[in-house]
Amino acid sequence: MSDPERAGLDPERLSRIHDHFERRYIQPKKIAGALTLVARRGELAYLSSVGMMDLEREKPMREDTIFRIYSMSKPITSVALMTLWEEGHWQLSDPVHRFIPEWRKLSVYQSGTHPNFLTTPPERPMSVQDLMTHQSGLTYGFMNRTNVDAAYRKAGIGGATVGPGGEARPGTLADMVEQLAELPLEFSPGTRWNYSVSTDVLGYLVEVISGQPFDQFLRERIFEPLRMVDTGFHVPSEKVDRFAANYGRGRDKRLVLADDPASSSYLHEPTFLSGGGGLMSTASDYWRFCQMLLNGGELEGHRILGRKTIELMTMNHLPGGQDLTQLSVGAFSETASEGVGFGLGFAMTLDPTLTGGGSAGEYYWGGAASTIFWNDPQEDLTVIFLTQLMPSATFNFRGQLKQLVYSAIID
Repeated sequence: MSDPERAGLDPERLSRIHDHFERRYIQPKKIAGALTLVARRGELAYLSSVGMMDLEREKPMREDTIFRIYSMSKPITSVALMTLWEEGHWQLSDPVHRFIPEWRKLSVYQSGTHPNFLTTPPERPMSVQDLMTHQSGLTYGFMNRTNVDAAYRKAGIGGATVGPGGEARPGTLADMVEQLAELPLEFSPGTRWNYSVSTDVLGYLVEVISGQPFDQFLRERIFEPLRMVDTGFHVPSEKVDRFAANYGRGRDKRLVLADDPASSSYLHEPTFLSGGGGLMSTASDYWRFCQMLLNGGELEGHRILGRKTIELMTMNHLPGGQDLTQLSVGAFSETASEGVGFGLGFAMTLDPTLTGGGSAGEYYWGGAASTIFWNDPQEDLTVIFLTQLMPSATFNFRGQLKQLVYSAIID
């Protein structure tokens, strides 16, 4: 770790991060443990672990702990697809049915329940850009908001298909795409914003366009060049001792073990390669990914994307420069809405006065187990916070960290 002052950060003020989480979250047992990384100007300025990675086995949090990053997989998947965009294989305006022909006749929900839906044709076909910006009209089954997401739950969209006897069986990305062809969209593409399985569909597009399995593509094109040695869709047996336990919050507000690392499904290679939420990673691995982005697409001589591509990805692509408050229809997302735009795989701050500080142009995302990262190009800053508490809306970790980190900048 470098000298924080060389990175323009006050070490005493950075130490407030450890004190804050120890006092407010570890001692009252609101979370099991956490790991916070702060880097600036390419230098690791702060890395702090608090609490336990596994309460049941009394294993302290480690700097190399492996976490379920859930939706922090989405930026990685978006980068993967954009590497193929740079090679000229597709355009943002391309209709999705160019790559998924069975989606040519997608319809928009009007009324009814599964399977008796009344639908109308969309105003225009869904584009790849719609998928990348969550303006596709797709949804998540866990939203529990509409008759469409109820149909997603019934069909097991997002990792499981339903067998002829009603039993769940392992699914694939191709299974999901086939199922979605039979279900209506929530709205006409490009007219609203809704958090959804869109990024899982992007993973399928990577397979179709590249001709490779999604996990192989990620490994060869992103993980190996960036030396992200602990990132993947499952935890190998030799790394289980570094795999954190995942917790939920009971009605009494006590921690409840939700996924035991010793018996987790993540110990086995999945058939459903979820680009929307299936990856495991570490703080150091994810920092390498973030640093590549801040560097304009390159890290240690390995170029993943061009600088202008990253600039395009981190612009607000919502129509008319609107924020999520004006376009979002969903009941859940990994971000607040006011003053927040959305690009090609990232949310970004449009107005810091509405988002609690920071910088205009910082881009970020989070995960279901309360993980979060952001990159601030103005300050050449990366912040990564990793814990394992579901759901992610339980505490405003990002807001608290923004106060603690930005107040430590001294140049």
